[in-house]
Amino acid sequence: MTAYEQLKRRLETKEALVGIIGLGYVGLPLAHALHQGGLRILGFDIDPAKIDALKKGVNYLKHLGESLTRDLSGSKRFEATADMGRLGECDAIIVCVPTPLGKHQEPDISYIVSTAHAIGKTLRPGQLIALESTTYPGTTRQDMIPAMLAAASGPAKSYKSGEDFFVVFSPEREDPGRKSHNTRSTPKLLGGCDPRATELGAMLYRYGVETVVPVSSAEVAESAKLLENIFRAVNIALVNELKVVLTAMGIDVWEVIRAASTKPFGFMPFYPGPGLGGHCIPIDPFYLTWKAKEVGKFTRFIELAGQVNTHMPHYVVERTMLALNDHGKAIKGSRILVLGLAYKPDIDDTRESPSFELIMLLEDLGAEVDYSDPLVPKTPRVRRHDLQMASVDITPANLARYDAVVISTNHSAFDYRTIAEHARLVVDTRDALRQFESLAAGRLVRA
Repeated sequence: MTAYEQLKRRLETKEALVGIIGLGYVGLPLAHALHQGGLRILGFDIDPAKIDALKKGVNYLKHLGESLTRDLSGSKRFEATADMGRLGECDAIIVCVPTPLGKHQEPDISYIVSTAHAIGKTLRPGQLIALESTTYPGTTRQDMIPAMLAAASGPAKSYKSGEDFFVVFSPEREDPGRKSHNTRSTPKLLGGCDPRATELGAMLYRYGVETVVPVSSAEVAESAKLLENIFRAVNIALVNELKVVLTAMGIDVWEVIRAASTKPFGFMPFYPGPGLGGHCIPIDPFYLTWKAKEVGKFTRFIELAGQVNTHMPHYVVERTMLALNDHGKAIKGSRILVLGLAYKPDIDDTRESPSFELIMLLEDLGAEVDYSDPLVPKTPRVRRHDLQMASVDITPANLARYDAVVISTNHSAFDYRTIAEHARLVVDTRDALRQFESLAAGRLVRA
């Protein structure tokens, strides 16, 4: 029996053991979806706190709900470990590791490469490897497979992709906090490095996802994921630029967007904000701009959108400074409260949140800055920041202590009436005070 036939049979009979590397925002809900489909799951993570939490049935990603981790921890078909030496036990391995940017906006695929080395050390015939981490076209075939084989030893060094082992790219499409779709209901793109890899990958993912969409190659799947996020980044940049222009003209950009949204065709609303957050939109477009230079092309449109979006925290700070000036206050020495540390409403995800940038920029100008976020009681240490701050409660007395309140994230848990009534000055980047703007007349500035 060939390696392909052996793996196909194990997938068909649900004998296959599926390893998932990275039990975070992508890997954990995927593990649960595949487990619900009847597969055995072995989760891998380098963070011992996550392993311990999963053993206890405690969910460290609150938006997923406690029942998810209880389902996994109470099952004989799930186990979590930090021992990468056990990768050889797995028939299929799904890689869900970070792909950040370096200091100069260049792609950092070091997590993919180091994970590929770990897989290569235990590589055996009849394994399927799926990469989910967003990256530039060619990573799966040109970077991951060579890294796996470079780390292999003995006979494994001569293994061939498509014969002895099989590799696919299937981009994650997680959107933390979204109620309309989840991992199971979101269509799953999948492109293999060869037709048999695509077939096996589709067999695997159909256990956890309702609709699997095979494409012709890993490169098509890699590019499609980038297009999804570039589309959003460019359109957000458009409305952010319109916000700056229309505000200078005395026109309410939020009302303009609502008005344009009444057209039933040919228009899709996007909304401005204080900057971009989350893992995808602030990062992924730059993976393509970097790769494009390899073939002598320049992505001016994407880079311009990046410039507009990365300038937004500076624009908010400028608006805050001018608003304080109108109230007879210098920004230096002013007390400012930033509302919302998460990058979008009603979740506790702070990855790449523009609130961190706002806090740092305001502090650099001499302001005394605090934050309030009911979902993030203490600032976590993130890739570029370690603020070591604690959330402030929203009360009339606390609001009165600050010269300005900057609404960065419009959590539904915030009491906007109280904010409108008691804040000395409100800089609203999310149109959160629309319903109560009359209560904050003369003290409300949109940014």
